[in-house]
Amino acid sequence: MGKKFAFIAAFLVQVFYGVTFTFANDVIDGGYIAPYGFILLRVIGATTLFWIFSLFTIKEKIERKDFLTFVAAAFFGIAFNMLTFFKGLSYTTPIHAAVIMVTVPIVVLILSSFLLKEKLTSLKIIGVVVGFLGALVLTLYGKSTQSSDNVLLGNFLVFINAVSYSFYIIIVKKLTAKYHPYTFIKWLFLIGMFMILPFGFSELSVVQWNSFTPYISFSIIFVIIAATFGTYILNPLALRQLKASTVSTFLYLQPVMAGIFAIIMGSDSLNPVKIVAAVLIFIGVYLVSKPVKKPTQS
Repeated sequence: MGKKFAFIAAFLVQVFYGVTFTFANDVIDGGYIAPYGFILLRVIGATTLFWIFSLFTIKEKIERKDFLTFVAAAFFGIAFNMLTFFKGLSYTTPIHAAVIMVTVPIVVLILSSFLLKEKLTSLKIIGVVVGFLGALVLTLYGKSTQSSDNVLLGNFLVFINAVSYSFYIIIVKKLTAKYHPYTFIKWLFLIGMFMILPFGFSELSVVQWNSFTPYISFSIIFVIIAATFGTYILNPLALRQLKASTVSTFLYLQPVMAGIFAIIMGSDSLNPVKIVAAVLIFIGVYLVSKPVKKPTQS
């Protein structure tokens, strides 16, 4: 696979994630499936696809000593991550959620400085502060068009999801160095499925399947196949040809895609508060992601 296809793969991941904010929001806000039930359905579907896919891919044996690492990665990357995100999305709006998710590089930087002992520069600290101010503006002053929404709580839960996903990125670094991505992803989803089962079983068991419209059915199928199975397959393909830093920059497209699609579908609207908050977060992420120039030797 060449670099051209890798760029396409990285771009498609963000498109899939971007439109998922609206699809998932419409399913949950429409009362078709409650948040935790939707997560369980999503993970069951994706887990089934990953294990079928594994029949045609590389075979690797998992060492016993890595089991706890797999459990931790499944908790932060699948269970806690998805539970907080979907519950948060039921209270907030697609654009809010997408903009807050862009804080992931900032959170990763902070966690890396503590857990991986990576050095923090003054520029990166400024970036963290500016990005945090953007998230704060969006959380405190952003409003939803739906009276039933609780934006403050929803944005907080989406931010917790971003923190959880950031922990996952740090933990999974150990796994990617030792195992092929297709090996550990199927195990992460299987473990994560059992973690989510107690939360989502009761909500999934009361779903009125015959109430689904064609749009709702398509939305659910899209979230399972494209936004879950597809993204976890495409990301490793992109990382094989591109640097991790290059792939991570595609994350900035997510709120753009989410915003455009949400406005087209009538699920959200744009206002000055969202624009100011987005600009602050983008500036913060840019400063955090800017590479440090090495001093030239004379």
